[in-house]
Amino acid sequence: QVQLVESGGGLVQPGGSLRLSCAASGSISSVYGMAWYRQASGKERELVAGITADGSTNYVDSVKDRFTISRDYAKNTVYLQMNKLKPEDTAAYYCHALVVPTITHALSRYWGQGTQVTVSS
Repeated sequence: QVQLVESGGGLVQPGGSLRLSCAASGSISSVYGMAWYRQASGKERELVAGITADGSTNYVDSVKDRFTISRDYAKNTVYLQMNKLKPEDTAAYYCHALVVPTITHALSRYWGQGTQVTVSS
């Protein structure tokens, strides 16, 4: 059983910062790419930022120069540092990971339960 557990969401004023964390736990053989998605009310889920196993990163244009994705390989944890937050960043943020469980040895997708980020004054 593999789980992704997120933390760090909340209410913040425009211009403020938040740091999201997502830890993969369970019977894990390997963790490959990890990413953050978000889904605003009434909109489709979108990729916000991703980081590969070798550390390459990519971002949606709307968050470039404001958000930074990083990971701790030893802890199987991915972070999203969000600065200069805007009201349009308000959404539920979901962690995603490509994991090889020790039980199946098959590369599989996993999602976190989501954490709400609300940017409002």
